[in-house]
Amino acid sequence: MTVASRALPTIRWTTAVPVVALLALVLTWGSHPGTPVLIVVGVLLAGSTLAAVHHAEVVAHRVGEPLGSLVLAVAVTIIEVALIVTLMVSGGKDTGTLARDTVFAAVMITCGGIVGASLLTATLRNRVATFSAEGTGTALATVGTLAVLCMVVPAFTTGAPGREFTGGQLAFAAVASFVLYASFVFVQTIRHRDYFLPVDQAGKVVDPQGEEHAAPPSDRQTVTSLGLLVVALVSVVGLAKIESPAIEDLVESAGAPQSAVGVVIALLVLLPETIAAINAARRDRVQVSLNLGLGSAMASIGLTIPAIAVASIWLDGPLELGLEPVQIVLLSITLLASVLTVVPGRATLQQAVVHLVLLGAFLFLAVSP
Repeated sequence: MTVASRALPTIRWTTAVPVVALLALVLTWGSHPGTPVLIVVGVLLAGSTLAAVHHAEVVAHRVGEPLGSLVLAVAVTIIEVALIVTLMVSGGKDTGTLARDTVFAAVMITCGGIVGASLLTATLRNRVATFSAEGTGTALATVGTLAVLCMVVPAFTTGAPGREFTGGQLAFAAVASFVLYASFVFVQTIRHRDYFLPVDQAGKVVDPQGEEHAAPPSDRQTVTSLGLLVVALVSVVGLAKIESPAIEDLVESAGAPQSAVGVVIALLVLLPETIAAINAARRDRVQVSLNLGLGSAMASIGLTIPAIAVASIWLDGPLELGLEPVQIVLLSITLLASVLTVVPGRATLQQAVVHLVLLGAFLFLAVSP
């Protein structure tokens, strides 16, 4: 090997894949690619998801917990909101339930899937998963309040037809959602920060950086990873939208309702957080996993509803936020099971199985209502 070849910089795949994926997004946006291109897009979508997890963990390591857990959740949710508004603008009246279906899917995937998978990983490793009941309970109470206020209440109000809010009711729900989310961020990162830090089996706060004790990345590395995280997340959401026509065709051929398309897209968008949460649980940082899961559910409602409320000024057609009866039942049992999981501050394999079965029920009924 020559000196010149040794001097060449090495480009890591976590840097290259998001850039290539963004280029593919630009080249394919607005088109109807064939099957070979869709396969390539699917590979880049998976690669961007893994790259997003890597860069989110770099940023989280630099800023520390619990602020690090907010990075990925907020980034994904902001882009999710942009995607919902874009689809509602282009879809017209047929997208009246898109915001509801997306937010509800995010809540069920996070509270059932991310929490369940994290607890399963931790309990298979240590028999019992330990976390802060105070911090997790605060997050769960906020998620439950947001979900009921924004998705259950409009199913019973009478001021507007169907499962809609009136203009004033929507404005109140939007302001209340933002206030709840903003106050939680203040509590989590400043007022009661210690409630959201990882704990050991005895319930005592441990080193937030984990057992690795690696030096935090430099400012330059952090800024680079933050930029690449945004690029990767934009690519994930954008490429998922490119894949959506093929997913719609698959859903239609399976005889499933169109709302199932939103579930599939939500699964793809939330995949980075799912992987990051499972990785944290594998390192005995269950509290970080729960911060990610419940924080994502909270951000999905607390940021989406205010954004949709503002966008509804210019959007045509109805905006149905109220859940169907079956969805209300699923949400209720999920919140009840979550409360019983959180209260002791310790969870076993059974709680993990309960959450995962609830996720399975949601997915099954989304395909076969």
